[in-house]
Amino acid sequence: MVQKSKPPAAANEPKRRGEPERRGEPERRGEPERRGEPKRRGRPRAYEPEIALGKALDLFRRQGFAATSLDDLSEATGMNRPSLYGAFGDKRELYIKSYQRYREEARASMLTIFREEMPLRQRLERIFASALNIYLSGETGPRGCFTVVTAASEAVSDPEIRAMVLDGLSELDKAFANCFRKAKEKGELPESADPAVLAQLASATVHSIAIRSRARVSRKDLEAIVKGAIDVMVGAG
Repeated sequence: MVQKSKPPAAANEPKRRGEPERRGEPERRGEPERRGEPKRRGRPRAYEPEIALGKALDLFRRQGFAATSLDDLSEATGMNRPSLYGAFGDKRELYIKSYQRYREEARASMLTIFREEMPLRQRLERIFASALNIYLSGETGPRGCFTVVTAASEAVSDPEIRAMVLDGLSELDKAFANCFRKAKEKGELPESADPAVLAQLASATVHSIAIRSRARVSRKDLEAIVKGAIDVMVGAG
């Protein structure tokens, strides 16, 4: 008996599981993953850690540590709690990272002024003007200084934050002292001038305008305070 041959498969016959794809057959969209194929990885992060840290920094500067909740941070950064924990740790760790970021940015804004060669009065004027630019910035109002306004409060009960605050204060004192020491060597200050004492006076002026700026004292009034302080420091005997 003659065996009948099988008719050719229809062009539109659905492909069977495991059957290799026919040449020229269009790709099927929306087809579920086949058994044995590697699973696709989850979505990549939809946020930038540095941008999120900047948002957290702005919030901590405006509200302080205690008044800022995780929900506030989540809303500000656009990250849910698990993502915040994964990227930065708990709220305290995020606060410390924010403070570190603030100090780095403030240091970078002042570094050139401290290093360039210029007369003492001009240097002090530029340093205080730069400080005012930082303290008076903020979309919802002057934010002041992170160290003075918020970190100093947390330093009372947190040894790590206290060490950071003291390090920041000491760093500013040393930078000012170096300026006054060089000015004394150039004859811009009298022999009786004490660079260390003048440095503490300059730092105290920075802290004063930081607090006053947060209280929304006008820039004009703050600049008057700065001018008076510079007159005392440059003319100190």
